Amino acid sequence: MNFEIESANPVVRSVIEGKAPRPAQVAAARGILPLPHADLLEILVAFAGSDDPELAAHARETLASQEPTILTGSVKSEEVAVSVLDYFARQDGISREVHESILINTRTPSDSLVAFARGTTSAELLEMLSLNQQLLIKTPAIIDAIVQNPHRSSEAERRAAETKREFFEKERGQQQIASELRAQGNEAAAEFIEQGDFESDDDALFFAQHIVVPDAETDDSWMGLEYIEELYEETPEERQAIVDKIVGEFRFEEMDRLDERISVINRIMKMGMKDRVKMAIKGDREARNILIRDPNRIVAQAVVANPRITEQEVEKIASMRTVTEDILRQIANNRQWNRSYPVMHNLAKNPRTPMANVLTILARLQLRDLAALSKNRNVSDAVRRQALRLSQARTGK
Repeated sequence: MNFEIESANPVVRSVIEGKAPRPAQVAAARGILPLPHADLLEILVAFAGSDDPELAAHARETLASQEPTILTGSVKSEEVAVSVLDYFARQDGISREVHESILINTRTPSDSLVAFARGTTSAELLEMLSLNQQLLIKTPAIIDAIVQNPHRSSEAERRAAETKREFFEKERGQQQIASELRAQGNEAAAEFIEQGDFESDDDALFFAQHIVVPDAETDDSWMGLEYIEELYEETPEERQAIVDKIVGEFRFEEMDRLDERISVINRIMKMGMKDRVKMAIKGDREARNILIRDPNRIVAQAVVANPRITEQEVEKIASMRTVTEDILRQIANNRQWNRSYPVMHNLAKNPRTPMANVLTILARLQLRDLAALSKNRNVSDAVRRQALRLSQARTGK
């Protein structure tokens, strides 16, 4: 008999292997051999699948007559044989308590749970099984068994379908998109899709169109991405406020393509903080133009750190009065942008640029720009006075 024996009791092995006297085997099959209940159950399950008609018939009858309370206690045990758990998982019509104990026993084989989900007539137990998302992820065949069972409840079906969509269909879809992008030579977008978490394949494709910077070109070690979502958790109301702010800025600054841009803004702002930061540091000009306006300084800092950002873009950012002081300071202290006269000139004219940076920049400005700045009412009195002193010093006044 091909049966894996788990019990350490030599009597159990002797009876199952047929080495014990016939009367002892029959007594065991009828449930009257004096053994611990767990050992007796293992023998009965072995005999129930036996080629010996007498032993099989007695064993099945004995198993069917088990007292539910005692049986529940046995199948809850971590010492019960796996074969016993498998046998009762496949039996419909036994008490709910027994099946509940089998479902929560970590020793119950996955195949047994799939068979249970496929064959049970209990909507309540299917619902209980659907609540164990970790189990469904580990054994996706259980999901299909729940969905295909005609006795499932709407709640069990919903939970199983959500788990399948979230952990399997979406993953496969995103992986397929990433493979297609890589085949087209778009390595940057493929990497972004593989690392992101998107609500749909449509979103994944949309965001991929805006990614131009591959991982090899980026340095995001300063951002601590694994903690961003925890530190900057946003409510739906806060997310909508950000959308309204950005849309308002575009409406004020430029009217062309406004409707199309609003659609892009809304979709980008559906992303969590971590993915917005990734898009900021890897995105194209359109994505950068939107995300530099994100009031969260981590996102805006990632835009300025984007290796594909151009001098013209930085020049424009340096003149924006909606960006934070941190961003303007970051530009002023950057060696690359520090060499650009238009960038430095715009920073000097921007009233939000930190005073320490402005005073350093003034010494580098041309005379005509110093003279204009000394009369500019949009900057602080201190900046105007310093610009006037420098211009007078150069003209000998």
